[in-house]
Amino acid sequence: MLSSCQASQFEEKVDLQKISPSMSMSAPQFPAALLCACTSCLQANYTCETDGACMVSIFNLDGMEHHVRTCIPKVELVPAGKPFYCLSSEDLRNTHCCYTDYCNRIDLRVPSGHLKEPEHPSMWGPVELVGIIAGPVFLLFLIIIIVFLVINYHQRVYHNRQRLDMEDPSCEMCLSKDKTLQDLVYDLSTSGSGSGLPLFVQRTVARTIVLQEIIGKGRFGEVWRGRWRGGDVAVKIFSSREERSWFREAEIYQTVMLRHENILGFIAADNKDNGTWTQLWLVSDYHEHGSLFDYLNRYTVTIEGMIKLALSAASGLAHLHMEIVGTQGKPGIAHRDLKSKNILVKKNGMCAIADLGLAVRHDAVTDTIDIAPNQRVGTKRYMAPEVLDETINMKHFDSFKCADIYALGLVYWEIARRCNSGGVHEEYQLPYYDLVPSDPSIEEMRKVVCDQKLRPNIPNWWQSYEALRVMGKMMRECWYANGAARLTALRIKKTLSQLSVQEDVKI
Repeated sequence: MLSSCQASQFEEKVDLQKISPSMSMSAPQFPAALLCACTSCLQANYTCETDGACMVSIFNLDGMEHHVRTCIPKVELVPAGKPFYCLSSEDLRNTHCCYTDYCNRIDLRVPSGHLKEPEHPSMWGPVELVGIIAGPVFLLFLIIIIVFLVINYHQRVYHNRQRLDMEDPSCEMCLSKDKTLQDLVYDLSTSGSGSGLPLFVQRTVARTIVLQEIIGKGRFGEVWRGRWRGGDVAVKIFSSREERSWFREAEIYQTVMLRHENILGFIAADNKDNGTWTQLWLVSDYHEHGSLFDYLNRYTVTIEGMIKLALSAASGLAHLHMEIVGTQGKPGIAHRDLKSKNILVKKNGMCAIADLGLAVRHDAVTDTIDIAPNQRVGTKRYMAPEVLDETINMKHFDSFKCADIYALGLVYWEIARRCNSGGVHEEYQLPYYDLVPSDPSIEEMRKVVCDQKLRPNIPNWWQSYEALRVMGKMMRECWYANGAARLTALRIKKTLSQLSVQEDVKI
């Protein structure tokens, strides 16, 4: 038997649209107090009292027959004449209401249908169901897109290679087998705009270089020695993350009329796909001595060697800074990261300025600089005072040239220290080695250079040798706190040219 609460639950689940009355009812006359049989009133001897009606109901629940007898209060007998509590459901529940004492003790016909225990509602709501259905579909769609993109990428790479194989026939003429790399660079740089090889030749050269050994590493990637037609070349390999640096440096190197004996000779730039990732190559002349930093660490120099290094560095910087007017003119260029590690030493003992990735070009017509200004670039140790304290005029191109001159003065100090005069020379050291740590911060450099106004020490014994005396004087004039008061690259070049004549140096 069910309690009155359970009976109420089953009654609420009856489909009211299928309910039909078990008997015709007229509005009853309610007694003042009606006694009824009650299946759930154990403590009242299975009897209840009401001002409404007695109710008896019978139904099958999972194959078992259940009787419910109870009292219905008058207020719940709605609507009048056909109260919901007194309605039967076809084949599911047989219900009868009456209005005399214990009239609900009668037995009713058992319905043929069966009620079932209410099931627990599904744990999956509409949002979860949508997610379950849409998730695998979205994943499949994503996989299809990725596969399509990979196939499309490899097809483009294949077609690009096919296109390179069918390049302009003039390429074969340019790259005739009897020409060395030096012949090729010389022919094309002297007969063309002076900006290097045509792009299709650059690609062909880059694709036929065989890498030999790694010779250096930096923040951008690696530098390799490569071989092409029996000659050595330097290959600077940028990671794909450094694409902007690669593009910028290649763009600067291909500036019209940039080629100069004291600027690193640019040969080619190309992007090489090895099937897994893309490498960005920048091919240039190879110089076995490496950087000036490496050279000075290994060797001392004579007065003649010092003058050749200093004069060639000044010549390269003067050409870089110089603006050439004309249809095949050249814009002024400032290096912005001049230091001994970014200057190479050639076999003949001359310098070649390299690493133009941070350089800026000046458009004289519009008086604009072609790169977004960034006050703090380059190497902290070589930063000019106005860069360290952020007082540099970023809109004035001469400000960048003056900062280069300050750095050149520090490079000259490194060279002069290694000059062997009368058997006397000093160990190689970086500028400010005795004033700042090995990797100084901007604040540490600013404190020394700007606040304390200190500069590298110039030994008194340099005064005993004319060449060293002139070098020391030039350094001081390169290190003025006021950038406008510093020497120009052209003035330094002329002074060193005069010194080379005095010292009978063969250039």
